[in-house]
Amino acid sequence: MLCLSGIMPKVKQPRGSGGAGTAATNVSLAEQIIQGDAVKPITRVKRRGKAGKHGGAVEEEEEYVDEKLSRRILEQARIQQEELEAEHGAGQAAEPKKRTTVLGPISKDGDSDSEDDEWPSLAKAAATEKGEYCEEVTVNPDDEKAFEMFMNKNPPLRHTLADIIMEKITEKQTEVETVMSEISGRPMPQLDARVLEVYKGVREVLSKYRSGKLPKAFKIIPALFNWEQILYITEPETWTAAAMYQATRIFSSNLKQRMAQRFYNLVLLPRVRDDIAEYKLLNFHLYMALKKALFKPGAWFKGILLPLCESGTCTLREATIVGSILTKCSIPVLHSGAAMLKIAEMEYSGANSIFLRLLIDKKYALPFRVVDALVSHFLAFRTDRRVLPVLWHQCLLTFVQRYKEDLSSEQKEALLELLKFHSHSQISPEIRRELVNSKCRDVEGMQPVEME
Repeated sequence: MLCLSGIMPKVKQPRGSGGAGTAATNVSLAEQIIQGDAVKPITRVKRRGKAGKHGGAVEEEEEYVDEKLSRRILEQARIQQEELEAEHGAGQAAEPKKRTTVLGPISKDGDSDSEDDEWPSLAKAAATEKGEYCEEVTVNPDDEKAFEMFMNKNPPLRHTLADIIMEKITEKQTEVETVMSEISGRPMPQLDARVLEVYKGVREVLSKYRSGKLPKAFKIIPALFNWEQILYITEPETWTAAAMYQATRIFSSNLKQRMAQRFYNLVLLPRVRDDIAEYKLLNFHLYMALKKALFKPGAWFKGILLPLCESGTCTLREATIVGSILTKCSIPVLHSGAAMLKIAEMEYSGANSIFLRLLIDKKYALPFRVVDALVSHFLAFRTDRRVLPVLWHQCLLTFVQRYKEDLSSEQKEALLELLKFHSHSQISPEIRRELVNSKCRDVEGMQPVEME
């Protein structure tokens, strides 16, 4: 009988094993358990394919889909799914999706031609800030009634850009109030028919603008000497809120402070006030336009805040919304101090107390001139027999808390005397306590004033 062991084929070991399988059989059971519990590094095993033309092995590398391509694939799949649901009526019973208005990308130089990943769009900002900025302001009817008592009963007529341009056209001469005063004595130049046609087309674009690029003809307006006349052709009152934001970005970046002040006062401020009066809140894009306008703080105070106070018709809701920008933005002390000085010297209205309190609460190191003007502002009410609103008492309390040690002894005594004429059951005792337990600026080491 033949022995088959001589002709049996040998068992081939796995290539690259190096006898590991044989060695593993000689390891004790305890060591195998320990090795099984240990973490082993995962190494990538290259799979060798068939030999190439020259006998060399060809490696088959694994291919991966990058993140950008996978995002596009998912986006196309979602679009196809929505189309299928629309065709078969599967999505009729579902709740319709809410679409968000998306503005174009924002660039630092006021141009909207940059890439999408350079600056986030306003839609993302709206998602995070809408609850903070765009909610309706709740106004107490009693506070609003007390606020209206100090409003101007015969307010002056509000001038817009259209009114001023029409005055120029009818009178055929320029005035100091306009930028055209630089060429005083000349009549208003007539525009070319082609220019009128171009900017009438721009007007149509801005009246329907939601997002994307703006016309180039609109972006060059700040560089024109008769920019107000050109802007009048585009009819700013018909712009969308998104177009107003983009225009504010361009004009605040490219106009000089004096011209930017006119744009804020004649275009932006009337639009903001009309929007608040119509909807009882401010559109998010208009709110962001107000914030963007603070790029030039001097023009912002002279073109928006001070005219709002001087009008005497600023409502409690308007003062609350515009004042919230003061609390959220950083403003140089010189501009804020000058604004406080001007407001303190104005005829009083409820909005003055709101804006003063918000500026005082920013805790500036104010010059003594501004502090003295604020003290004079409060002391002027010694002869006023009207019942002052709570806002006035709150403003006085904030001022005393922040600048009590910057007051002279005479000013403290005068303010303590003022509390006898105008007092509030809850606020006045706190004001008196702050004044009594503080030092004076005119006497070093002076003991606190004793209460009578």
